[in-house]
Amino acid sequence: LENLQEAFDFSYKLYYQPGQDHSNDPQYMQQVQALQAKLQTLDRQRREVVAQIQQLLGRSETLRDFLQQELGAWRERQRRGCLGAPVDTCLLQLQTWFTALGEGLFQLLQLLRALAELRQKVTYERDPLQAEMPLLETRLQEQLTSLLQSAFVVEQQPCMPNTPKRPLVLRTASKFCTRARLLIRLYDRNHRMEATIHIDRDPPKTRGFRKFNILTSSSKTVLAGDSHREGLVCDFQYLTLKEQKGGGSGKGSRGSSEGPLVVTEELHLITFTLAYAYCGLELKLETCTLPFVIISNNNQLSSAWASVLWFNMLSTNPK
Repeated sequence: LENLQEAFDFSYKLYYQPGQDHSNDPQYMQQVQALQAKLQTLDRQRREVVAQIQQLLGRSETLRDFLQQELGAWRERQRRGCLGAPVDTCLLQLQTWFTALGEGLFQLLQLLRALAELRQKVTYERDPLQAEMPLLETRLQEQLTSLLQSAFVVEQQPCMPNTPKRPLVLRTASKFCTRARLLIRLYDRNHRMEATIHIDRDPPKTRGFRKFNILTSSSKTVLAGDSHREGLVCDFQYLTLKEQKGGGSGKGSRGSSEGPLVVTEELHLITFTLAYAYCGLELKLETCTLPFVIISNNNQLSSAWASVLWFNMLSTNPK
């Protein structure tokens, strides 16, 4: 397509002379006819390229829907695994699929940018690039955004090292860890990707709901291991929580018509935020953990675990 356009542009600048009378110049008329034929060939080739891109975007939508189903099945396995089920929660296969589709979409993004440059150099009436490019760019942008958002997942739910079979139950002043992964292993080595975590960023309006601070560092640089298996991981270890002190919160706070707030029934969330940039595309990606319970004494562990079980049996939406 680029070669066709360069040939047409060269001939156009060399032979086309508007505003002059060439009615008695048969050689000039032949050159104009040849120029018109080159334009028709260029137009046909542009339409073929646009049609191929539309077809590829349709295929990528189908693949994205398939990956969403597979990711949903993985989330369900992870949820059951947190409750003790013997399930496989390895992300390597999903990471391979997500990365492959991401590579294809980013190649399309570069292709659309190259076509935009060609359009700026040469355009004409009923130019398919002029008519279709904005829609194709919007469609591709939506696909990339959707794929990247879904590819950012919590690989390891919050868990204390001394109770590995009881994840999603944390104790204040005790260390715990959690880890997120970006399944699309594409990144700009010159861009420092940083992930941050927040606890209860959008807390419920329930009176007496406790608030906590993360004492250790709440930000971490995303590291890409040398091995393809390692992927893009932000691993938060040795985190600790401390309850915020303030009126209206605490274990036994009462509202005007509420009884004591049972701390083992409070459900909390940690949200991961990642500043992603690649090939000129910049996005803010987010994912959150499953709901977890925060206790202060070991004798609350059984009741807290019961809350985790009840929630995961009754709901699949963390929020």
